Amino acid sequence: MKRRQFLGLAASAAAIPALASIAHAQSYPSRPITLIVPFPPGGSTDVVGRIMAERMRPLLGQSLIIENVGGAGGSIALGRVARATPDGYTIDIGQWDTHVGGIIYNLNYDLQNDFEPVGLMSINPQLMVGRKNLPVDDLNDDVSLA
Repeated sequence: MKRRQFLGLAASAAAIPALASIAHAQSYPSRPITLIVPFPPGGSTDVVGRIMAERMRPLLGQSLIIENVGGAGGSIALGRVARATPDGYTIDIGQWDTHVGGIIYNLNYDLQNDFEPVGLMSINPQLMVGRKNLPVDDLNDDVSLA
């Protein structure tokens, strides 16, 4: 075997593991994805997560398994996601509340460095209501009354 042929075969053999990892990466997802919802079932975050999971299933060719993990303003759920293998198979649906917990709680994960935002999924309008006979017409009146 000539030296040039040997070097070509050696280079090709060396490239096989790299090509295998690329092929493996392209097969994501090859199993169901766990979506951690940091609140009990039935709330707005749970509903958005379930709608998103159903729409992602046909696009990804895999199911998304919803796990509701309530408690401590979402920090228990985020702790579970932070400890999960960083392979894309455990994700969370967060919101403002779940990502400011470090102000209140001593967390065993870093909110800024352990998570990466992927995208905005929804905007949930909030509504303030009061008794019909409350003597206010708007938020400014309510603040003044308070």
